[in-house]
Amino acid sequence: MNLNETLPICVAGQWRLGGGDRYATLYPATGEAVAHLNAASVADVEEAIAGADHAFRTSGWAQRKPHERAAVLYRVAQLIRERGEELAQLQRLDNGKPISETRNLVASAAGTFQFFAAACETLEETITPMRGDNLTMSVYEPMGVVAAITPWNSPIASEAQKMAPALAAGNAVVVKPAEVTPLAALELAKICIEAGVPAGLVSVLPGKGSVIGDAITLHPLVKRVSFTGGTTTGKHIAHIAADKMMPVSLELGGKSPTMVFEDADIDHAVAGVLYGIFSSSGESCIAGSRLFVARAIYDGFMERLAAGAAALRVGDPADERTQMGPLITARHREGIERYVDIGITDGGRIRTGGTRPQGAAFERGYYYNPTIIEGVTNDQRICQEEIFGPVLVAMPFDNEETLIEQANDSVYALAAGIWTRDYKKAWRFGRAVQAGNVWINTYKQFSISTPFGGWRDSGLGREKGRLGILQYMEQKAMYWGLNEQPLPWAG
Repeated sequence: MNLNETLPICVAGQWRLGGGDRYATLYPATGEAVAHLNAASVADVEEAIAGADHAFRTSGWAQRKPHERAAVLYRVAQLIRERGEELAQLQRLDNGKPISETRNLVASAAGTFQFFAAACETLEETITPMRGDNLTMSVYEPMGVVAAITPWNSPIASEAQKMAPALAAGNAVVVKPAEVTPLAALELAKICIEAGVPAGLVSVLPGKGSVIGDAITLHPLVKRVSFTGGTTTGKHIAHIAADKMMPVSLELGGKSPTMVFEDADIDHAVAGVLYGIFSSSGESCIAGSRLFVARAIYDGFMERLAAGAAALRVGDPADERTQMGPLITARHREGIERYVDIGITDGGRIRTGGTRPQGAAFERGYYYNPTIIEGVTNDQRICQEEIFGPVLVAMPFDNEETLIEQANDSVYALAAGIWTRDYKKAWRFGRAVQAGNVWINTYKQFSISTPFGGWRDSGLGREKGRLGILQYMEQKAMYWGLNEQPLPWAG
């Protein structure tokens, strides 16, 4: 990648320089520029959406038989796999995740296109039970132009989770990647076009959400928005959608509880809690950031957990051994440090971490040590507000009744973890906890075949799953008259 060149963006399949300001994307491990590009302009948004609408109406993509669209999406999956290492390294440079993790994200993106190709060619429409002299049917139609607004923490996986079902359903898709991580989306657009998706159906418009995201969401030709990101922005999009009577999918924030019972397998629970909060440097909406441990085992468990956190390998994302890379930006790290200060001011104490790692290898990057804070109560800010970083708050619990009250005492309801050998207890708490996703004796495991989403301030709607394709389609009822005589009204 030539840093002296400015990368083009994709406007309705046309590759050209964006009309907005030139800016650089930075490698979080060093702060150095990875690529330069011009942000999209509002004029680019208008042209992309008009072009997408034209391509939707004229390209024939929506009219192709499902297995024909599926064949193209299978090819997308194949190309992603063929370029897997290149894409994984690009994702590493884009947002600083360890290379071992970005390889998994690329594999996930390929699997997502493969899954929705299969969902497309096997989607069944329904003949409904007759209630009169009519053959009645339920069928599905593509919406037209849909928008995908994606986050910086797992770009290539998030973009695939929106682009694949949208295209499988027969739509055109306009992708607005996070301003700081546009590179994976641009590569996915190239792959889609190479695989045979009609060029005008795909656009990628980097830029500020407050400018480009709003322009896309407000546009009358955009029929649906799928957004992953912060709750405040999600609510803003929901207000726009309400005025437009437009459906949305919103995958937002979380402050997920993890509960470790006295009878838990401690080896599994320690490893699972560490992975749940510190993988991805804690920059994950589903991070298990609130820990509740049975008081009888609290001291011993926390000793092992703190030792495990301190032993995590923080460092260069290009190193195969690295477990935690840098945070996305210096500004984001400063925000996390402010939250840690708030926790200490409110009476919390740091069990481990709470500092930036020292040494020449960390001087230029946005690193922060895995941090555990104790001595807090569930009603404090550090336990209620999403930090989106490697900070875990830990509290003991005395009984099951107060535990479930505390676990559910949050504006968020995205995920939860339960660690116990008692399957009846696991079932009881799994049903009682208010969360869209519950992991029992594991954490942060995903399947494209299983619906994903949250409740309350964690979002609306569901992505993934065999029926996730229907989020990008309109349902239509059809009636075929079978009556031999004219309708009685005519008589």
